Amino acid sequence: MARYGKEHKEATRRRIVEAAGRRFKRDGIDGSGIATLMADAGLTNGAFYAHFASKDELVATAVAEQLHEQRETYWQRPGAGVEQLVREYLSIQHRDDLEHGCPSAALLDEIGRSATPTKQAYTGGVLAIADEIAARLAPDDPESALATTLSLFALLIGTLQLSRALADRQLADEVLERGIENALALLSE
Repeated sequence: MARYGKEHKEATRRRIVEAAGRRFKRDGIDGSGIATLMADAGLTNGAFYAHFASKDELVATAVAEQLHEQRETYWQRPGAGVEQLVREYLSIQHRDDLEHGCPSAALLDEIGRSATPTKQAYTGGVLAIADEIAARLAPDDPESALATTLSLFALLIGTLQLSRALADRQLADEVLERGIENALALLSE
């Protein structure tokens, strides 16, 4: 019986983490069992424990990876700026694409009830995003912009969550528009 190499194991782990990230955002952490997560990755349940000691470890890893990917993907875009970030984050497309959207807006309440490693992974990811934004708001003194950045982050997440929860599509769209206006007003203070 041939054993798989380290590269194969890393690729399989990455596949599990990516599939879990999408599933968690779509169905929630509590609504996503190991069997479903592994099926999404095209693997059997038995393979799970070759990569993770527990579901909590997978959750912490997936949250960290999702935030890292969100940060890296956004700032690599040409002309990426804070106003563009606000407009894209509070877009109808982002709101309606839960599976590929922001892990914060999809999972914040569950992360708040998660084990310490998940909260630590989330905190690290949020601070990395906040540092990126703060550096763009105040290049000479990003620390001074950190409070504004965290307030902006909270406004964006809360606005997106509220818009997703409303049954009235017109009202939900209006919430996004007002959120953009409020975020841009916060940035101009």
